[in-house]
Amino acid sequence: MFRVTVRDHFMVAHSFHGEMFGPAQGLHGATFTVDASFHRAELDADNVVVDIGLAAGELGAVLSELNYRNLDDEHAFAGVNTTTEFLAKVVADRLAERVAGGGLGEGARGLERISVTLHESHVAWASYERAL
Repeated sequence: MFRVTVRDHFMVAHSFHGEMFGPAQGLHGATFTVDASFHRAELDADNVVVDIGLAAGELGAVLSELNYRNLDDEHAFAGVNTTTEFLAKVVADRLAERVAGGGLGEGARGLERISVTLHESHVAWASYERAL
């Protein structure tokens, strides 16, 4: 399996609901480093997995929808604990929509999987992987 990964970051504010979250129940900020990986079994006709420039651009566009936002105020996340795990799925699903819509070029139609990892820090991160 071949894989190409692009990296970006975004910053949010949010709070969590539930005793298990302790002090994170209060409003707090988070800065995530994001790795988005695109997987396929065989290279395309140009011997690439995906156009890195297009992949980086689409990741940046997805993250711009979240960057500098208080997620507690976003209608799409009302009442949801926007954990690192949850946000990894949100980013992966939004990237998958862009692949399906042609945003990563025709060659990207051969992609089989996307995985997204959100790094909270140098010692903690969460990932989500999905089929296309």
